[in-house]
Amino acid sequence: MTHPAPSPTPLPPRHRWKVLSAGVAANAAFSVAFSGIPMTAVLMRSGYQLDNATLGLVLGLMGLGIAVSELPWGLLTDRWGDRPVLLLGLGATALALAAMALWAAPAAGHVPGLGLLGGGLLLVGLLGGSVNGASGRAVMTWFAAGERGLAMSIRQTAVPLGGAVGALVLPWLALHLGFAALYGVLALLCALSAGMAWAWVHEPPPERGARPATASTSSSAPRTGPLRDARVWRIVAGIGILCAPQFAVLSFGTVFLHDFGHAGFATITAAMVTLQVGAMAMRVWSGRWTDRRGNRPAYLRACGSLSVALFALLALLVFSTGAQVAAESQALRIALVVLLGVSGICVSAWHGVAYTELATLAGAARAGTALGMANTSVFLVCFVTPFSIPHLMAAQGWPLVWLAAAGCALIAVPLLAPRAPSTSAGACQAPKSAKTALSRST
Repeated sequence: MTHPAPSPTPLPPRHRWKVLSAGVAANAAFSVAFSGIPMTAVLMRSGYQLDNATLGLVLGLMGLGIAVSELPWGLLTDRWGDRPVLLLGLGATALALAAMALWAAPAAGHVPGLGLLGGGLLLVGLLGGSVNGASGRAVMTWFAAGERGLAMSIRQTAVPLGGAVGALVLPWLALHLGFAALYGVLALLCALSAGMAWAWVHEPPPERGARPATASTSSSAPRTGPLRDARVWRIVAGIGILCAPQFAVLSFGTVFLHDFGHAGFATITAAMVTLQVGAMAMRVWSGRWTDRRGNRPAYLRACGSLSVALFALLALLVFSTGAQVAAESQALRIALVVLLGVSGICVSAWHGVAYTELATLAGAARAGTALGMANTSVFLVCFVTPFSIPHLMAAQGWPLVWLAAAGCALIAVPLLAPRAPSTSAGACQAPKSAKTALSRST
């Protein structure tokens, strides 16, 4: 395996924050697309003349594209480095979105075929999947073990940050300027983030780069590689399954509030923006808190268990309400909005902690592959979830949707953070041993 040489000009340690900023920008730009486009689900359903089942399929295709491409992008990142993968992926994604603005946007008297819309979103997912593993590997190589939880959580705030921007801006763009403007703005954001990656993302100097013999890889990383390590696959499966409730909220939360709760566009937009901002704040806090306490598995168990309880409560509230909320039931509507928002924040708060646990287990030199595995799992679920929700609704309505979300969280908890003392202790001690090794080597 070969790695690109460090930047020819020595970079100071504080440059790691610029690298992190570029990674956040890359993830946020793409997140505006894959988290923000579902926020236009109600408008997309009418603009493209789709039913709920077809809408779920279309919304899932971008996730399928990301899932298919994540592992290859991760392997390329470990081989080529972060910079070339980010530049190639972001540039190509910008071109794909620009093409959608030209040929896949509905206009007066013209509705593009399902093949153009679905194929365009699938292509955007295939290309945009490059940003996740590449930016995650950059964090692992530039930041010391005692900072990685915070740094990775900050990087993971890019997802709800992009989602918040998407929820705030994309419905307005689609409603007032049309989907051509929406895709054009997304293309511009990807191009701008590619410029930041070109300016700031470089390999770290040798003295800051991860050393297989001294960094976290020495005590916890599998010598045979992430693809052959059962512990890595267990966490990968847990991450993917616990994302199902999150994607249920992100893909069909607006439809739920509109169709079942009879909420207006202003209420829906405020609810989804608040959800994303809350998730962003919780990710930063959780990363810093678990860095200080060294208790990532315990935090993941608590977060997953609380998600089970919240989605079960949401299912119970919806079941007790009946077919839908009456137009005059303002208090019940507020309760639904608040409970959906709190559930969405809780089931989105754990990402940075889980990804840090996974990357620490794999080791910095293999972080791109491990994160690619995780994101493949995540975005397979991103495809399956919106595709499945209309069928659950047809079977037993919204109560079954949210009960299934609670069930997914229940299954994910023992996979993501088992209680076995040897596994948990090893995972918790990895950052400490890595920090000691790094301090001795510097």
